[in-house]
Amino acid sequence: MSDFEMARIPAGSVLLKDARRKIQRTVQLEPFEIGMYAVTQEQMAEVLGIASRHPRRPAADVSWLRAIRFCNAASEWEGLDSAYTFDGEEVTWHVDSDGYRLPTEAEWEYACRAGSSGPHYGLLADIAWTSADGVPHPQHVGGKMPNLNGLFDTLGNVWEWCWDLLDPARYDDYRVFRGGGYADDAWNVRASVRRGGAPRMHHEDVGMRLARGGFDSTNSAQGWSAAVDRERAAASGPLPMGWTPRRG
Repeated sequence: MSDFEMARIPAGSVLLKDARRKIQRTVQLEPFEIGMYAVTQEQMAEVLGIASRHPRRPAADVSWLRAIRFCNAASEWEGLDSAYTFDGEEVTWHVDSDGYRLPTEAEWEYACRAGSSGPHYGLLADIAWTSADGVPHPQHVGGKMPNLNGLFDTLGNVWEWCWDLLDPARYDDYRVFRGGGYADDAWNVRASVRRGGAPRMHHEDVGMRLARGGFDSTNSAQGWSAAVDRERAAASGPLPMGWTPRRG
């Protein structure tokens, strides 16, 4: 199996913006690791014992729940403690585990930006597969230029699932995906753009990137907090006009 190549990301801070709710916050991050590439079809096939038609393409059409289960399977494959446990479809992240997991939104954006403050970490044509390339499906990972963290395709090619809830007051259990896909235009392929889907939803242009790193807290880490999730879920409000799930 192709090993999961991970980049070590140093501690730092990132400013997260939610345009829909018109809020922003600065998140302080501890060091963590994140995949240099999106998980490929070959890697998913070998860990899960399934077929792979295009080994070097990113694994796409993957639901959030399948991504979570793959993280646990990858941890078991390498003899690491699982980051997640299940009660039916209720998932608990054990933040002190050093097993494979999905990045938090804050980790994803910080790693993607790699010190840049604009919407892209380079010229979009050089760093991302988008609608401008006219390709009919996701392309092999690593075909464009990496960012300064050595990460490939964080923008474009396929969106990538994160751990965080999208907006529990309005979208219940929807989870976030980030980065834009091969069929998206420049407006959607930006470091700050948030989209999401239900845990069982899967889309032809949504995949995943692994992260690792354990932390001392029991119910919060790297910009995510279980308590804040509960507070947000209780803050009900009207559904925004014109914002619907992507192809779900």
